[in-house]
Amino acid sequence: MMIVEVQGLGKKYPSFELRDVSFGLDSGRITGFIGRNGAGKTTTIKAMLNMIHPDNGTVRFWGQPFLDNEAEIKKRIGYSAGTVSWYPRKKIRDIVSIVKRFYDTWDEEAYQYYLNLFSIDEMKTPLKLSEGMKVKVNLVLALAHKSDVLILDEPTSGLDPFSRNELLEIFSALRNKGVAVFFSTHIISDIEKCADDIVYISGGKIVAAMPKEDFIRQYSEAGENLEDTMLRLERSVLHA
Repeated sequence: MMIVEVQGLGKKYPSFELRDVSFGLDSGRITGFIGRNGAGKTTTIKAMLNMIHPDNGTVRFWGQPFLDNEAEIKKRIGYSAGTVSWYPRKKIRDIVSIVKRFYDTWDEEAYQYYLNLFSIDEMKTPLKLSEGMKVKVNLVLALAHKSDVLILDEPTSGLDPFSRNELLEIFSALRNKGVAVFFSTHIISDIEKCADDIVYISGGKIVAAMPKEDFIRQYSEAGENLEDTMLRLERSVLHA
């Protein structure tokens, strides 16, 4: 079932333009949002969540316009944008005590589970964490309030290979529970391991949005893995 619909999203800056971005996200599916740095992934995600104001286009969650129902919809979304950067001198425990007040769906058992899984010390402050551990803290906060949709901007950035595999396994478990997982990345191997669908953006425009198997069937050449295909496509897009 499609639970997120993005239609004709656009945002113009002096040196970059997001143009007519459209795709959908289904429950119980993992969607990899792929593109090189600067392609428009973060701009798209921020526009989806009204963190920047798009010039045009619409975003619906569960058939409801996001802008008209923002507060209620955000309670059902888990969002993470890489590293935690707020309250750098507060203990993680104190940050969590503030964040959990905003969610009547906060699940303390789930929070403790992911806290232990990622080996996070609640008594540390963000200043004392590595970049990888900061990513993990943000992910725990995104996962701990029974989100129906996870929207994650470069969630595997800064993680070691073992932690990345752990995270991809968590994505798969959440998919089995009916959660829609949407994550941006430029690490093609992460897409190969867990994604059901691919949304590929280049130069601010969506090149493809389809199931991974259809993407491979349509775009891959004989003997190519997905990374080979993406590199070839990106070269052809840039030289078109």
